[in-house]
Amino acid sequence: MERRIRLLAHNVRSLWNVGSFFRTSDAFKIEKIYLTGYTGCPPRKEITKTAIGAEEFVPWETSRDPMPILHALKDEGFKLVGLELTPDAEDLHAFLPSDKICLIVGHELTGVPEEILRICDSVVKIPMLGKKESLNVAVAAGIALHWMRSVD
Repeated sequence: MERRIRLLAHNVRSLWNVGSFFRTSDAFKIEKIYLTGYTGCPPRKEITKTAIGAEEFVPWETSRDPMPILHALKDEGFKLVGLELTPDAEDLHAFLPSDKICLIVGHELTGVPEEILRICDSVVKIPMLGKKESLNVAVAAGIALHWMRSVD
């Protein structure tokens, strides 16, 4: 059975990052994107420019409050996985995803809020080998989604 993967982006400011989420989600057959908080949503020319039209066929929904969505996903058996730099975050490459998973990404500078991290089943991070401690949120999401799609 193929792994079911969804993506929730909370309070992501850049519409170009949102566009990238759509294009990446198409590439990795992500079931649905949830755009929550003040994350922008289609139709916007900045999203279309980066998504190159993927926003027209990748399913998505928007909501100011992510908590009802996250609780509903848990009720449906989805494991919630925050992508965040926390002291106890597991290295992405050591993480074994379940069959139903929702990756959660957050604001470009402040990340995933603590309220959301508290209900996550896991928190993962991408090991950084250079001097910078983090990646652009869209790049990080792409790396994590690729891992979740490709690992057995």
